[in-house]
Amino acid sequence: MLDSIFAAVSDSTELTFGNAVLTILISLALGALISLTYMKTSPAGYTQSFTLTMVLLPVIVAIIILLIGSNVARAFSLAGAFSIIRFRSAPGDPKDITFVLFTMASGLACGVGAYGYAVLFTIILCIIMVILNRTGFGVRKSMQKTLKVTIPENLGYEEAFAEVFNKFNVAYELKKIRTTELGSLYELVYSVTLNETTSQKEFLDAIRTRNGNLDLSLTMSPTTTEY
Repeated sequence: MLDSIFAAVSDSTELTFGNAVLTILISLALGALISLTYMKTSPAGYTQSFTLTMVLLPVIVAIIILLIGSNVARAFSLAGAFSIIRFRSAPGDPKDITFVLFTMASGLACGVGAYGYAVLFTIILCIIMVILNRTGFGVRKSMQKTLKVTIPENLGYEEAFAEVFNKFNVAYELKKIRTTELGSLYELVYSVTLNETTSQKEFLDAIRTRNGNLDLSLTMSPTTTEY
């Protein structure tokens, strides 16, 4: 029975006013559901522009598919028109890219008239996204950071903080050494891995007692350019 319902819906792909309105409404509802799922599974925050984009993107894709239909010439003309558009934005977070593809697939399914399948896979994937987020799937137990420490020239930098790192069970690697203040000071750059149970304040206080309370910094989200 379900197969017959899905088949009957997916056969109605002709461009009519009623079919166009139904496609727009369904794709809009699915886009809103996907956008809401993204907001609920993004504790680090999100932008309004991206959430609005996910609401409208399925509608846009569905309309494009409706306009193209089975007309090859129309497909080539639309492809030529869209090739003029240039996107200058940098690649985003992999999760954001996944949601963009998610919304496009939903709009594509609506555009070809497969409303039942569009609703089905959208609901299933949204539920999976929520479950993975609530269960903390893939969350790291440790955090990699960049530690920059300034030490006086009379302090040996090779093993200057080895005891502190071992005390707090911090994995470390010395990445860079440079002199400052005309050679009177050294700046050490470490790549450190902190467990979630490690007190960052106590760790930094222990470092300060060793370097004579000189400058130090702990970068929360290090990049390759930090070194």
